[in-house]
Amino acid sequence: MVIETVADNPAAPYGVAIIGGGPAGLSAGLQLVRANRRIAILDSNRPRHSATLRSHGFLTRDGAPPLELRRLGREEFETYPTARFSQAMTREITPLSADEAREAGFPDGIGFRVSGTGLRGSSDVEIVARRVLIAAGLTEELPPFPMIRAYYGTALHSCVECDGFEKTDKPLALIGETSDLFARALLISRFSSDLIVFTNGADTIRPEQEAELGSIGIRVERRAIDDIVGEKADMTGVRLADGEVIPRVGGFVRPRWHASVDYFGDLEIERDDWGLVKVDERGETSIRGVYAAGDTVPPGPQQLIIAAGNGASVAAKLNMDMIRGALGVGQVDE
Repeated sequence: MVIETVADNPAAPYGVAIIGGGPAGLSAGLQLVRANRRIAILDSNRPRHSATLRSHGFLTRDGAPPLELRRLGREEFETYPTARFSQAMTREITPLSADEAREAGFPDGIGFRVSGTGLRGSSDVEIVARRVLIAAGLTEELPPFPMIRAYYGTALHSCVECDGFEKTDKPLALIGETSDLFARALLISRFSSDLIVFTNGADTIRPEQEAELGSIGIRVERRAIDDIVGEKADMTGVRLADGEVIPRVGGFVRPRWHASVDYFGDLEIERDDWGLVKVDERGETSIRGVYAAGDTVPPGPQQLIIAAGNGASVAAKLNMDMIRGALGVGQVDE
């Protein structure tokens, strides 16, 4: 088998275009270039966790900055001759016709044209690929308190599993309006018994759940929040709309997340009630040939190591899909 390198002909078709160069996308890309696939990763370098100073729970890299993990992953990916990493914002993804796909060398008649706008001096991207893997993660919408960004990533976090240990035995807040606040509060109780759940006026904690939390010393505060307060870089409390300040030194916030797939234009892609991209057991979306992995799929944001594992798992199934497609033996084993 002769595999054409990216340096030989960067304009030649690719096996997979991966949208997003975070843990899921880089992990998938590494697996696929090791399967002798020509792989292009398009990354806008706007990670959701850019405010986080340290990531935790990633084996051999516990405590490493998330951006350092991305740098190391990109270096490993780019050592392979069939790897291409482009700093670009994906602009448009359109399916090829069956004839166009076969003309491009895609035997199962499935393919996509991918366009991206180069960032920070990088060239624009115009490629065709047999498959697309969405691994671009999510954008966060934090509660609209003026000072919340000042403490997000240091005193306030969104991932209990990632940052709970560092909050052990501290007076904490859990702030959010989502339906999973009760479950989040139970998780945080492993780290601190001094926890107050702030619902900001939302009716997301049922009375029986409030009673259960109260039985383990967790208070539910339903009044509206005005802002997060602090002294210089240190958070000191949560100020309610009536002016009362409840002392807290940190905690967790539940953002709302958005999985942007605007680059598909009018092509519909199935979502769940949270707006996350729905996939089947192989990681394929409702669009044939388009896969998704990492935070953009249910259940949403998790630890970096879980996103990386999901990227590797989906890559293996995607690779088999292309092998079977080339041989004409169907999508799945009997």
